[in-house]
Amino acid sequence: MSHIPSVPMMNLRPSQPDAFAYYRRIMVERHLAGRDITDPRVIEAMLTVPREEFVPAAFRAAAYDDSPLSIGQGQTISQPYTVAYMAQAMELKGHEHVLEIGAGSGYGAAVLAKLARSVVTLERLPELASGAAAKLSELGYTNVEVRTADGTLGCPERAPFDAIVVTAGAPGLPQPLAGQLSEGGRCVIPLGPSRHEQRLMRFTRRGLELIADDLGAFAFVPLIGEEAWTD
Repeated sequence: MSHIPSVPMMNLRPSQPDAFAYYRRIMVERHLAGRDITDPRVIEAMLTVPREEFVPAAFRAAAYDDSPLSIGQGQTISQPYTVAYMAQAMELKGHEHVLEIGAGSGYGAAVLAKLARSVVTLERLPELASGAAAKLSELGYTNVEVRTADGTLGCPERAPFDAIVVTAGAPGLPQPLAGQLSEGGRCVIPLGPSRHEQRLMRFTRRGLELIADDLGAFAFVPLIGEEAWTD
């Protein structure tokens, strides 16, 4: 397990700028490295991406709780552990071209930007897409492209992708996404017959086959689109 040195509790208000870095480190120590997040590159990304910048102002004080938070329009920013777990499952080394389905507020894309060469992130809700693009640009993430699109169809004009991550639950693996994976590419996606309970799956392309790994039970908002759930 990657070691994050313990830090003592401090009497800081969550609204203080220096408090965010402190509580980010506490979050990583307790909820990521303290569990089963062992990839040092993922840990470093989670230590450096400012989650407080990607949540509504009303929730900034809770930015480093290990829980999802509402970002409006019925959508959430995933809990930090889930973001880290999915990133680790993609086994990124730094050279990859990555597709993210469900940009949300842009937080997941920011983490991926630290781990991969380039990221395309798709968001079906225009207001969220424009907000994510503005925030990522403001924070200097130059290797992320945000598009408004039906994520279940992928992004064929930018394919193939070395890794695809889907941040909402689907009834099955959308075929367009399977077809946009490069040889050896990994797709991490929550799947299940219920809109509220899924198994997180990783599919790895080996020639014409997709090798499946079950990574455990999770709960995500439903994936809406032509190749998944209807709105």
